[in-house]
Amino acid sequence: MELWFTEKQTESFGITAKIKRTYHTEQTEFQKLDMIETEEFGNMLVLDGMVMTTQKDEFVYHEMVAHVPLFTHPNPKNVLVVGGGDGGVIREVLKHPSVEKATLVEIDGKVIEYSKQYLPEIAGELDNPRVDVQVDDGFMHIAKSENEYDVIMVDSTEPVGPAANLFTKGFYAGIAKALKEDGIFVAQTDNPWFKADLITQVNKDVKEIFPITRLYTANIPTYPSGMWTFTIGSKQHDPLEVSEERFHDIDTKYYTKELHKACFVLPKFVADLVK
Repeated sequence: MELWFTEKQTESFGITAKIKRTYHTEQTEFQKLDMIETEEFGNMLVLDGMVMTTQKDEFVYHEMVAHVPLFTHPNPKNVLVVGGGDGGVIREVLKHPSVEKATLVEIDGKVIEYSKQYLPEIAGELDNPRVDVQVDDGFMHIAKSENEYDVIMVDSTEPVGPAANLFTKGFYAGIAKALKEDGIFVAQTDNPWFKADLITQVNKDVKEIFPITRLYTANIPTYPSGMWTFTIGSKQHDPLEVSEERFHDIDTKYYTKELHKACFVLPKFVADLVK
C-alpha cells in the first residue's frame, strides 16, 4: 500500500507527495502540525495541511527572505524574524557578520520543538548565542517595538488562522514604527497564480507606508504554483541600487549577488499586479 500526502492549494488544484512515514502529528494551540518524511523532498513540515518547508528545497525560501534585505541594508545589526519557527531564516541571517542580535518571535512553540528534532539542518542555529528565541505573538511584539530594528523579516504562513493579522496595513504600519530610520522589511506574499489579489493589496498597503516598495520572486517547487513572491519595504535603501562592494561571500545554494537584482525583474503578468 502506498501513502500520499496532498496539499489542496485551491478548490480544484493541489500537489501530492509519496510518504515514507509520519513522525509526529498534533493539534497545537494554534494549528494542526504534521512532520512527515517524503520520498522526493525528505522531511516535510506541514501546518494546517499546507507545506511549510522541506529538506530538499528549503534553502530557496530562507536565502531569499534573508539575503535580499540584509545585503540592501548597509549595516544590519539588530534583526527581527516574525514567525519562522523552523529556524531557516535565522540560519541565513547569522551568515552576515554585522548582525549582532537576531530575535525570533514564533507564536507556536511546537513548531520550534519539532523542527529542532526532525529538521536539525534548518533549525540548528536557534541555540546560537546571537539569537533570542521568543515564543510570543509577532503582531503584538511589533506593536510594542519602536525604532528598534534594522531589518524585519515576516516569515509567516498563508493569511489564515494565526497569520491573518500579518497581512494587514496596520501590521505594516507597526513594522515601520519598529524599524529604525533607515530600516527595511520583507514579507512573503504568496503566489501570483492563485493569490493575485493578495499581492496587489499588500503592495498597495506597503507603498502607502514605505517610500521604496518592490516585489521579487523565487522558484520554490513545494509552494503553490512554484512561483513565490516577496514584498520589500524600505525607508531609504533601494535593493536595486546596492553597490558592488556591499556584497561579501557567503555560503548559499540559490541566492547570488547577480540574482539579487535579477529577482526583481518580473514577468509582465506579475508586474501588472503591482503597477
